[in-house]
Amino acid sequence: MNFRVALALGTATLAVGALAPAAAASPTGIGWEASCAAGYECGHLDVPLSYQDPAAGTVRIAVGRLPATDQARKLGTIFYNPGGPGSSGRFAPALTPALHARFDIVGFDPRGVGASAKIHCFTDPSQLEVLQRALGTFPLTRAAERQQIADTRTVTDLCEQNAGPLANHLSTGTIARDLDRLRAAFGEPKLRYYGKSYGTYLGETYANLFPARVGSLAFDAVDDPVRWSTGSAPMSYRLQGFADAPRALKSFVDACGTRCTFDYDKILDQLERGPITVTDTTGRQIVVTYQSAIARIHNHLTDARSAPELAAFLQALADPASPAPASPGGPPDIDSMLGGGATLCSDAANPHDPAVWWDFARRADQVGRGFGPFDVYKTLPCATWDVTDTGRYAGPWNHPTAPILLIANRQGDLETPYAGAQRTERLLANARLLSLDTYGHGSRGKSACIDAWLDRYFGTGTVPAPGTVCAPDRRPFG
Repeated sequence: MNFRVALALGTATLAVGALAPAAAASPTGIGWEASCAAGYECGHLDVPLSYQDPAAGTVRIAVGRLPATDQARKLGTIFYNPGGPGSSGRFAPALTPALHARFDIVGFDPRGVGASAKIHCFTDPSQLEVLQRALGTFPLTRAAERQQIADTRTVTDLCEQNAGPLANHLSTGTIARDLDRLRAAFGEPKLRYYGKSYGTYLGETYANLFPARVGSLAFDAVDDPVRWSTGSAPMSYRLQGFADAPRALKSFVDACGTRCTFDYDKILDQLERGPITVTDTTGRQIVVTYQSAIARIHNHLTDARSAPELAAFLQALADPASPAPASPGGPPDIDSMLGGGATLCSDAANPHDPAVWWDFARRADQVGRGFGPFDVYKTLPCATWDVTDTGRYAGPWNHPTAPILLIANRQGDLETPYAGAQRTERLLANARLLSLDTYGHGSRGKSACIDAWLDRYFGTGTVPAPGTVCAPDRRPFG
């Protein structure tokens, strides 16, 4: 189909599509709360701690609803998950203006995250120091490797001592059953859902646990469910996100052209010899290590729109007289991060010997320099954290369903590689892949063509023709 025609039709088909306006459903079982973020309605739903043992008690799931702006012609509810695991999803974005008009959009904090029931691993603030050393980095020497393994074991020992029973009920299979309880509570006979990144694995799990209840499921930045859940290598190696790093980096460098006068490999060579001190745009001096540089480059490559900031950061490393962009981000929610870690370790098969991560990291480094070990060591805690959930789901993944829309960036995605989306299109029983011609993580909001297909898919159930590719609204550097 001509993309200009598709774009023109996207909102129109939503407005006059085959779906009749939904009757106003009063959610059942939702405890509504008096205060909430502006524009949202907040509530909670109590669900079983264990779906295999209903007598084990309940846990609370925090819910947020963004009401449709056109309530008189509302078509229903779309549920939302932003990824993670460990990320809060209670306050969902509008998705697109057309979807915000005709659908309530319901977000939730999965169990273990945000305002929902959480685990608590630490009993003393001083214990956080070991967490900072253990997570979010990777070793460059054998001595550093031994220290990271020891620090990581300390963290996982503390979690096993203090987290309580919830830690063994955080698998994605259990969270998918929570999502089905939310669907029923909001009176939806079938699930409409938009999930990004880890949210695609949650959606894939839901689709195969409850295939008859699949309505419209859109998966943006697609995880390969087989590689996520099965295999003998560390799960973070199996997913091969680092394999897309050279492709995304090449797209960035090609777009940068004569703006970029630095030598990328030379910068990494220098960082391997020792840290570089730069001054950011606020006048603050920042000590940049090899590991922190890789983390920041990785984060910039997850969105092609941040290409100017990445170029400025790399230029500052090459020439410390050049100002570096200020570091983004704030302090993490430690309990949610560890709750997400418990989900990851519950879902994925991983080796039990932490020493094997070193060899897998070296192999990955040959494919994506720096990005390989950065990725691989993300799952090191799973070697020593003994969390198991009887609600875990590990396939099969091909139960017949209504059409599912997959969306992926074909120039490279360092979190969920494009090849994984291609495999998943062939794996699921009824999936169609829509590609965006850029690099980065996630496509919604970056292309009017992508957003128009989301409008059309949720409005009428229509998926694009095989091989459809959309253009981004803006290329790197504008």
